[in-house]
Amino acid sequence: MERTEWKAFVDELRTQWKKLWRDRIDDKVKAEGIACQDYSSLFVDRGTVIVATRDFKPVDFVEILEHHKPSDVPNAIPPRPAVGGCGKFIRNTLSKQKRFTRRERLAPLKKGHSKNQQKKKGGRGWLHI
Repeated sequence: MERTEWKAFVDELRTQWKKLWRDRIDDKVKAEGIACQDYSSLFVDRGTVIVATRDFKPVDFVEILEHHKPSDVPNAIPPRPAVGGCGKFIRNTLSKQKRFTRRERLAPLKKGHSKNQQKKKGGRGWLHI
C-alpha cells in the first residue's frame, strides 16, 4: 500500500468515524450512545455501545488505525501528543519561552518625566475655587 492509498483509506475511515458519532442513537434512560449501523472497518457492529457515562472505555480512532496500519508505510500514524510529536514540543518548548510584545520592547519611561509636563488647571488642581 502506497502513501497516497493509505491517506485515502484514512480519509474514508474519518468520514465513517464522523458518521458513527453523528448518527448514533442516544438512550436517555440508560445514558448511552448506541451505533445505529454496522461499521466493519471501524470494528463496530449495530447496537454496540460507543459512549456511556460510567466505567466505559470508548472506541479510539488511533487504535483502529493501528489495526489497519500497513507495515510498508513508515510513520503512517503520528505519535500521540503525550508521547511525543508536535503537541509535546509545543507544550514543553514553545509555551515556556518568553513572549515579546510591543510594550516590552519600548524603552521604559524616565522617572523625571512627570516634572516636565504642564500641570492641569495651572497647578490649582481639579477644584474650581
